[in-house]
Amino acid sequence: SAVLDGCEGYAFHFIFVNDGSKDQTLNLLRRFAAEDKRVRYLSLSRNFGKESAMLAGMKYSTGDYVGILDADLQHSPELIPEMLSALEEGYEIAAARRVDRSGEGKVKSVFSRAFYKVINRMSDVDIQDGAQDFRIMKRQVVEAILSMPEYNRFSKGIFSWVGFRTKHENRERAAGSSKWSFAKLFRYALDGIIGFSTAPLKVSLYIGVASSGIGVIYALYILIRTLIRGSDVPGYPSIICAIFFFGGLILCSLGVIGEYLARIYLEVKRRPIFLVAETNIIPGPAETSGPLEG
Repeated sequence: SAVLDGCEGYAFHFIFVNDGSKDQTLNLLRRFAAEDKRVRYLSLSRNFGKESAMLAGMKYSTGDYVGILDADLQHSPELIPEMLSALEEGYEIAAARRVDRSGEGKVKSVFSRAFYKVINRMSDVDIQDGAQDFRIMKRQVVEAILSMPEYNRFSKGIFSWVGFRTKHENRERAAGSSKWSFAKLFRYALDGIIGFSTAPLKVSLYIGVASSGIGVIYALYILIRTLIRGSDVPGYPSIICAIFFFGGLILCSLGVIGEYLARIYLEVKRRPIFLVAETNIIPGPAETSGPLEG
């Protein structure tokens, strides 16, 4: 409020998304809404995940500009005026890009940077290293994102896929530290790669073709050696190694295919991406909505 009150020429309101928390968050949001008419809230029926929560906020927004911020102060509100200036310059998106990874484990930092390199090589989208969900977008961008109804969502990829002129603002972490474990980050990275690239399927094909070629070459080698030197006693270790090697390749390939099939399975069921249990947002155009929402 302090930052946005200083932005002259903008009317704004907040949309808080309570993603199934079991603490006192909902009671606080009810109190905030009673004290400040600019406060709207969505309380989801359970925890649907960060991607679904962001989609819910965008879907219930009506402003000309829509901003996304984490509620734990990892995203600095002080950057909002610069973002608004970028939109007034003609950009459709003003997005924050993290340049400082202090407080993050070295191993996690290495894997994070490696992820951006891998996904940019394997997919058609170009995701900036350190790209954040913290951004302000014009209405046409939000509508483009809402037109993508996939169940398995990777917002960083979606933000890049829709295109539009984007200005990245460099930022450091405002406060706190990430609560995402390495396992959650790995799963999130896997969702991004599978959601925006078919390269893993092609890699499995290439490995299979290469393994088959090696098998054919080895078979020819054995045939020629047998014709020249006679038959050898089969080697037990080499057979076991071959079984483990090719068995592992087969299982890895099936695992990759399984990941894609699992996502197809979830998509075709067409379940809602989120369910709202309680909200103070009245359906339809809001008379008090202004050109900026967060």
